[in-house]
Amino acid sequence: MTDPHAQEANGDFVSFEQRGRVAVVTLERPEALNAISGALAQELAATTARIAANRDIWVVVLAAAGERAFCVGADLKERASFSLDDWHANRVAMRAMFAALRGLQQPSVASVFGFALGGGFELALSCDLIVAADDVELGLPEAGVGLVPAGGATQLLARALGTSRAKEIIFTGRRIGAEEALAAGLVAKVVPRSELRAQTLALADAICRASPVALRAAKGAIDAALGLPLEQGIEAENDAWRATVSSADRVEGIAAFNAKRDPRWSNR
Repeated sequence: MTDPHAQEANGDFVSFEQRGRVAVVTLERPEALNAISGALAQELAATTARIAANRDIWVVVLAAAGERAFCVGADLKERASFSLDDWHANRVAMRAMFAALRGLQQPSVASVFGFALGGGFELALSCDLIVAADDVELGLPEAGVGLVPAGGATQLLARALGTSRAKEIIFTGRRIGAEEALAAGLVAKVVPRSELRAQTLALADAICRASPVALRAAKGAIDAALGLPLEQGIEAENDAWRATVSSADRVEGIAAFNAKRDPRWSNR
């Protein structure tokens, strides 16, 4: 899907490319297996914040450079010399990064391959959907080094798999392969490694065929209702319906359906 109007921006550790309505954000530390340093965390948070404010971007793809790993988690080499104060300062940057990704109103898709461990797995879990290459290995090894997964995994994995399965994975640190992740509903699809980028972008394009107003509202309703009693969740859904029914995109969507043509979304 070549886009002659694609826009690109490259930082030291994170690159950004806009392909039509899709933003592709890429981790750019392949020599370190895309380990999350403090600088990478700050750069990813800032990039995500800019995307969140850009109404021309309807879907976000999180990808990674290199051949071996999507991301192996926090940079433990950097942390080796940390004082306790350094740990707490780094924690602020890490929390901001994960919060920025979870807080995107646009749908987000993680494009994951090779090792996705610790914070790398949590980056993927922070996205709405995961497309996994057939060589992926997912895992949360933090307990084995005296830490707890703290990029959202204790909450997100339990919501995705149930508490018993999440505890087993976190307690043992064992790795999950592509087929197990697919069978458990943890990933949306598994594809050959050679097709990962193309198939992820194809999914992003498919999502872009829907109204961006409706996408944001539906995502908000689903996320707001997690952990709530059913009737409160139904009220969140009703709020989402109210947000869409008064939108220009709803008018266009119904008109396009009746005219048997593709809709021309205005994102209003």
